[in-house]
Parts: sequence; C-alpha cells; structure tokens
Amino acid sequence: MSTDIASINLIGQSRAILDVLATVKRIADFDVVVSIYGETGTGKELVARSIHYCGKRSAGPFIPVNCGALQDNLFESELFGHEKGAFTDARHEHPGLIEQADTGTLFLDEIEALSPKGQVALLRFLQDKQYRRIGGKLLRSADVRIIVASNVNLDVLRGELGQFREDLFYRLNVLPVCVPPLRERPEDIPLLAKHFLMAFKAGFNMPGKYLGRASMEWLSDRTWPGNVRELENTIQRGVLLASEDEILPEHLQPPATTACAQPDEPLSDLNHMSFSEAKAQAIEKFEQEYLRAILRHSQGNISSAARQAKKERRALGRLIKKHQINPAAFCGD
Repeated sequence: MSTDIASINLIGQSRAILDVLATVKRIADFDVVVSIYGETGTGKELVARSIHYCGKRSAGPFIPVNCGALQDNLFESELFGHEKGAFTDARHEHPGLIEQADTGTLFLDEIEALSPKGQVALLRFLQDKQYRRIGGKLLRSADVRIIVASNVNLDVLRGELGQFREDLFYRLNVLPVCVPPLRERPEDIPLLAKHFLMAFKAGFNMPGKYLGRASMEWLSDRTWPGNVRELENTIQRGVLLASEDEILPEHLQPPATTACAQPDEPLSDLNHMSFSEAKAQAIEKFEQEYLRAILRHSQGNISSAARQAKKERRALGRLIKKHQINPAAFCGD
C-alpha cells in the first residue's frame, strides 16, 4: 500500500510532525517492536496505523487493544486465547489477540497499565513469538508485529518508580517514536481545524458551516491540553451548536463555560477529586451538552440523532435516558 496513508493519517506541516512522518516511513518495513510515546490525544494510534499500512504487513489485520481495559485475571486469555473448558465460562474455544493479528500488527495502547503478571506474559511471548492457549498443550508460533504506546515515560516507570520490568522495557524500546503535543506545533492548528470541519460538515450534512477569523484566532490562542482529540471535539461542538453557518468562538467554548452549563453545578473543586472522578464529571457534562445539541438539530428524532452521532439507536437511547433528557422537548426547535 502506498506510503501516502501516513500523510493522510498524520495531518500537519510543522517540522515536528514532518519528522514523525519521516520516521514512520523509514521504519515501517522493519519488522521490529515500535514504542510510541505521547500525551493523551496526540494521535498515537494514528501513528501506529500509519506504520502498519505503510509496511509490508499492510494486507494483514491491525488489532488495537487498550491494556488499561483488560482485566488482570483475564489478560493471558485475551492475549493467547483459550481452549473449550479451560475455565468455568469457557464454553467455546477462543482465539486470542495474537491469533487475531496473525500476519498483521497487534497494537497495545496504554502499555504502562499492564500489571506485573501481564508484563511477564508479554515478555515471555516476545522472547520467541511462541505461546499456548489457556488450557491447551499445543505450542503455537505467531507471525505478528507488536507496536506499543504510552502516555508516560516507561524509562521513569522502570528506573525511579520500579513499576515496569526492566527486561520488558528493553524488549519494547527498540524503535521509540515521540508524538509531539499540539502546543508544540501550533502552525498545524488551522490545518487540523479545517480537516475536522470538513469531516463534520459532511457527517452532519451541514455544508454551509465555516470558521470565521475570530474563531480561528481563538483556536490558535489555546494551549490544547487534550491535544488533537480535544481540538476535534471542539470543532464538532462548534458545528452542532452554531445556529447559523458561521461558527463563532462562543460555540467552541468548553462545556464548563458555555451558556448551557449550570451556574450552580460547576466542576467540583478539582483539588479534592481524583483524576477518575474529575474525568467522569467532565464526561457527564459533555455528554449532556452533546445530546442536547444533536437532539436540537434532529428536532427530537432519535433515529436521526443516532445517525449523526454514528451510534446505534438503542445505545443513544440509553444514553439519553441516563441523562433524563426528553427528546420531545426538542421537537419544536
């Protein structure tokens, strides 16, 4: 497959992103482990996909998995698969992620979340690319490339904190790639904003939407702690909240500062919240605002709103019910 796929995935013209693009094209055909580092939202999975589709494994599957979402007691079963009857609920044989990624790439995101037990299992596989399904006797070989990603420095976890195995670190850190945060490539913000705008205009069938000069200046002045993902969500919010074709800065404001945010329900004092609690609260506010926006646009039609959101109607309905939003209230909007 053409290496143009990397240029399509990694949008930008800054020196920082062009260096990443050059690295992707340089290492894509070398069948070794790649470690991708970068803050949350910088596009680490896009880099991994670019490496896969630029290389000789492009015809094979690309299997992404978030290590933070895997239960520790089921990690080996997820990674290696299991035979029928291997444990209580194993009613059927199940090919693991490694088998699913055969001839392709297995992308392990948030690799820092692996427990000590999970680290041992992965290390054992990396040593000779051989494994057994849980409950099985057959030793299997895998033809798979491993790419991992982390938003923390594994070298620090390995050294100062002792939370990551040293031998696994050296197995993974063969070809490190660092994805820069958006604040370090501000010249890419207008290009990315226009790219996301075109995508959402097409997805929501709003061809007239555009970002004026004031909005572009507002976007360029932000530091974007959530990086490219935050920018993408901001453009989506602007497209949905702008009642006219022009998207103004007030349509782009974060949920906590928009008019629909409840003045008596600000984000709680973050100093007294865990990261998970603060994140959950922010997500809840975003979900409420987003649901109201798409229901307003669809005039309360849940099926139409589900198509816009690219979610199943039942799933969107459950989300609407969760936040106790009445779609009928938007029928006359």
